[in-house]
Amino acid sequence: MTTKRRMTFAAFLIVMTTAGLSAGCGKAGSSGTATPGAAKGQGCAPIAGQQLVVLTDDKHLQAVDNVVPAVNVKAATPELIAALDKVSAVLKPDKLIGLNKATDVDRKTPKTAAQEFAATTKLTNGIANNAEGKIVIGAANFSENQTLGYLYQIVLTAAGYDATVQQIGNRELYEPALEKGEIQVVPEYVGTLTEFLNKKVNGASATPVASGDLDKTVTGLQGLGDKVGLKFGKPADAADQNAFAVTKALADKYSLKTLSDFAAKCSGKATVLGGPAECPQRPFCQPGLEKTYSITFGRFASLDAGGPQSKGALTSGTATIALVFSSDASLAA
Repeated sequence: MTTKRRMTFAAFLIVMTTAGLSAGCGKAGSSGTATPGAAKGQGCAPIAGQQLVVLTDDKHLQAVDNVVPAVNVKAATPELIAALDKVSAVLKPDKLIGLNKATDVDRKTPKTAAQEFAATTKLTNGIANNAEGKIVIGAANFSENQTLGYLYQIVLTAAGYDATVQQIGNRELYEPALEKGEIQVVPEYVGTLTEFLNKKVNGASATPVASGDLDKTVTGLQGLGDKVGLKFGKPADAADQNAFAVTKALADKYSLKTLSDFAAKCSGKATVLGGPAECPQRPFCQPGLEKTYSITFGRFASLDAGGPQSKGALTSGTATIALVFSSDASLAA
C-alpha cells in the first residue's frame, strides 16, 4: 500500500474517532472474525470474479479526498491556477484509475503515463503561453502523486513556466516546504490535507473539518490555507479515498450500484465484510455501514487496508464486500 494510502487510512481513523462517532462501534473478537449483533436476512454470499466495482457512497459515509492543486500563496497567480485547473477539469474517476493502471499494472513511468494522458485528452489546448518564472512541483513518494505532478508540469510548461517535478516524500516533509515557498505546487487530496492543516493550526484534538460534503470541506480547506499561506485550485472529480467494492459478477447479479442498493439486497447472514483488523471498531468502516446504511453482516474477515488481501478475498469469492481505495488500478475496466 502506498504512503499516501497509509496516511489516508490513518487520517480517517483519526478524523472519525475524533468526531465522536465511535460510540456506535461494537467489539470484535480477538481473531477479527466476530461480528457484533446478529445478522438478519439471507444476505449475499460472495461471488468470485476478476473485475471489481466500487459501490457509490450515496449517503456520504466517507470524507471526501478529491485531487486538488495546492499552491504557495506567492506563486498563486491567476495564470498558474488556471493552468492547474485544466488538469482538474479532465481528471474524472475513471481517468485517475486509468493513470494508476498505466503505472501499477502496465509498468509505465509516471512521466510517460502523464505524457500519454495529456496527448490523448489534448490537455494543453487553449492554454495561453504568456507566463514566466521557475516553478518547482513537489510530489509525494508514490506513483499516483508523481503522475499528477507530471501532469501539472505539462500544463505549466504550456503556460510558459520553467516547471520541474521534485519527488520529496511524505506530507510532513513537503507541506512545510510548500508553505516556505521552497516548492510552489503540490498535487494534494482535499480531506486528508484539510485534517493535516486542521491539526497543525488548531491542535491535535481539533474538531474535524473534513466530511462527506465536498463544498463544505473545500471551504474549510481554503480557510485553513489562508492561515498558512496556501491557495488551491479547483478540486477534480477524481478522488483517492476509502471505498467499498464488490465483484462485477455480484453487482450484476443483484443490480448493485450504490451502498444503499447493497443494503436493500445484501444485508444478512450470508454476507461477508472484508477489511483491516480495525474495521469492526472504526466508524467509517463496519459500524458506519451498519449505522448509516443499516447493513448487517454474517461475518467479518480480517484482511489488509485496501491491499492485495482485500482484493484477493473479493476475486476469490471469500468476501462479499471489502474496503478498497477508489482510484486503485485493479478497478480499471
